[in-house]
Amino acid sequence: MSRRAILHLKRVDPVLAEIITRVGPYRPTHMTGGTHFDAIARSIVYQQLSNHAAATIYGRVHGLYGGRAPTPEELLATSDAALRGAGLSRAKTIYLKDLAARAIAGTLPLERLHDMADPEVLEALLAVKGIGRWTAHMFLIFRLGRPDVLPELDLGVRKAVQLAYRLRTLPTPKQVLARGASWSPYASAAAWYLWRTLDKPDGSRIRRPSKKKAAARKKTGAARGTRRRPRTRARHRKST
Repeated sequence: MSRRAILHLKRVDPVLAEIITRVGPYRPTHMTGGTHFDAIARSIVYQQLSNHAAATIYGRVHGLYGGRAPTPEELLATSDAALRGAGLSRAKTIYLKDLAARAIAGTLPLERLHDMADPEVLEALLAVKGIGRWTAHMFLIFRLGRPDVLPELDLGVRKAVQLAYRLRTLPTPKQVLARGASWSPYASAAAWYLWRTLDKPDGSRIRRPSKKKAAARKKTGAARGTRRRPRTRARHRKST
């Protein structure tokens, strides 16, 4: 799939073609191992926290169950006080309990998510308290490996689009969707490459200033250069 995705993206979008050439091979990282329940629970714990802080809390939660991920039944039976003591906020405790309750009741069909279409997965996940569109998109991309997901709410994607396409302002989610319409059916790969432009050391080509700004800087630099020369000559005459 990756070869087809790259060929398609290069063909439909010259800007992405440049990014792909510079970044290199497509190497997405997927969340493997464990259960879908644990993957969703982990996403809830990690919301709005740094990776370090979230990992610490996540480890403490697992510590309540002997260092492993809890089952939905175990999590639902755990007191709120114990979960709060592990570092979870009141809201996230409610979210995790709601997730567990839905998993037990079967209203969140965890065992069938792999077989469901993207819109069906989104609908099922968004029904869970604390799960928004961004979290659901991350689950589709990194857990289920779905190829055509464009996380238009993701700040990194929006910032990368602004830089890559030299937009004056941060694009709205709607504008990201409009610009990325041609990336389908490989929008997930496009998002992955856009993310890479933000953490790649040689990303300076994407962040270069506009031609107008570059010309203004060149003019300013030239003016400064002409001012330096007389002072250099004056110092030379004084020294002789």
